Amino acid sequence: MTGFLKGTATAMITPFRTDGGVDFGSFGAMIEYQIAGGTDMLVILGTTGEPATMTEEEKTAVMEFAVKKAKGRIKLVFGCGSNCTAHAVETAKKAEKIGADGLLAVTPYYNKCTQNGLIAYYRSICEAVNLPVIAYCVPSRTGVNILPATMAKIAELPNMAGLKDASGNMSQTMETLRLIRGKCDLYSGEDALNLPILAVGGSGVISVLSNLVPADVKKLYNLVQEGNRAEAFALADKLLPLAQACFIEVNPIPAKAAMNLLGFSAGLPRAPLSEIEPANAARLREAMIAYGLEVKA
Repeated sequence: MTGFLKGTATAMITPFRTDGGVDFGSFGAMIEYQIAGGTDMLVILGTTGEPATMTEEEKTAVMEFAVKKAKGRIKLVFGCGSNCTAHAVETAKKAEKIGADGLLAVTPYYNKCTQNGLIAYYRSICEAVNLPVIAYCVPSRTGVNILPATMAKIAELPNMAGLKDASGNMSQTMETLRLIRGKCDLYSGEDALNLPILAVGGSGVISVLSNLVPADVKKLYNLVQEGNRAEAFALADKLLPLAQACFIEVNPIPAKAAMNLLGFSAGLPRAPLSEIEPANAARLREAMIAYGLEVKA
């Protein structure tokens, strides 16, 4: 299927209180910030949301809160991926029941299935629900790559909406696009490559950077769609140093630090992730100020 997302989605952080619990008040404020910034879709409990260190009860509560808070004002996609297909299927069913508009399913990790295993994994998830499903390729984190020929087969699944491409390999991205055009969409999953992926036919972006600057990430998408090359290049050039600063340490460590600097109560990442190193915190702060953001903390 095509057309599920034509625009920008934010890979949301999950804010934690000082006692370690989910800070729902802050999470609600972040949802409102995204809606006000023009974001088209929220991706919740993806990599950036730290679901790997959250309990099933916490994840359920986060999904239920988001559905209640958003009240149909913005699309909600919940992460359901797992290194266990049965667990991914059960999570997908739960998300559908709670009220998700779509699902994000990262490739299985650690046990490193084959390409045929990937096809079977996505088929199982897609057949279990009546929601659009987005496959997520991020081999730097999972150790598993969705090869273009494999994605071409996955794209045949009726409710496969697209691929979040964080492969970092533009040659692979181009080949994948060639093979899936008209079957399902491809979204940039790497902020440094948002412009080139949109330029070659990406249907949207799923962005970490838009936690900070949702309106500008959306503006970049609009400029590309309008064919305004000069302004798109200028905005991409401005965004790039900020995007690089947001990945100065493993995601979401810098993103959470940045949201704290903007005045949101993002809290700290959960162990084994740690608080941003002081030198990197200084570089992140400098990048935010250079961008023109008002640093409050």
